[in-house]
Amino acid sequence: MAFPYKKVLILGATSGIGLAFAERLVQRGLFVIVTGRRKENLDNFVQKYGSDKAAAVTVDLSKLDTLPGFAQTIKESHPDLDCVIFNSGIQRRSVFSEAEDINMDVIVQEMTVNYLSYLSLTKEFVPFFKPKDNPTAFIYITSGLALVPLLRCSNYCASKAALHQWILCVREHLKKFNIKVIEILPPAVQTELHDAKHQPDIVNGRSIGMPLEDFTNEAMDGLLRGDEQIPVGQSKLSFDTWEQQRQEIFHNWIKAMGLQP
Repeated sequence: MAFPYKKVLILGATSGIGLAFAERLVQRGLFVIVTGRRKENLDNFVQKYGSDKAAAVTVDLSKLDTLPGFAQTIKESHPDLDCVIFNSGIQRRSVFSEAEDINMDVIVQEMTVNYLSYLSLTKEFVPFFKPKDNPTAFIYITSGLALVPLLRCSNYCASKAALHQWILCVREHLKKFNIKVIEILPPAVQTELHDAKHQPDIVNGRSIGMPLEDFTNEAMDGLLRGDEQIPVGQSKLSFDTWEQQRQEIFHNWIKAMGLQP
């Protein structure tokens, strides 16, 4: 099996993709630390699978100043942690022809949760993983919208595009260490991301996209193969064509400019 990790921290595991990964991994015998804002959901997961297989920690990734303390708590409580899955994310409507409806606090929150929190926590966990002799990994859930944006959620697409670009660089930064950097690029998936309580302009949001089970099956297949980049469903259309060409240019620049860390 090309997924050699034993204890996984999952950010954003109260529902949807994060919860689906948590269930698959704990069923495969891994110890899973589930996190998120909704304590009841996290506690239900631990109750379902048992404290010998799972733990729960509440965290709000929009509060950047609390994240170093959160990471320290995890490192002290779970010194054998060897994998972090970054899944938390929010999506909001941001159509700038309707600028009068744009709330900059929401824009900042979306960018903070979807992008800056990932950078903050990666910064905290890199020094923790670097000395380890066993394989370790950061797994980032981005989006096919990182490659081709959607008009109605422009800021969400921008946050995922920023994350995708940054991941390409971080993979190169860390390649000399025993730290694997993995990116999963979902298409639209049937989760609460599209619920009307968050995006009232969407009707029947839970029916939008790929069924969650189908997505999880395909993404897990990629993880078990040991793939570093895992486009799923419709995300493959752009990833397997021009994105491959773009990344070839990126790696050629690294070689030509002698910038390999």
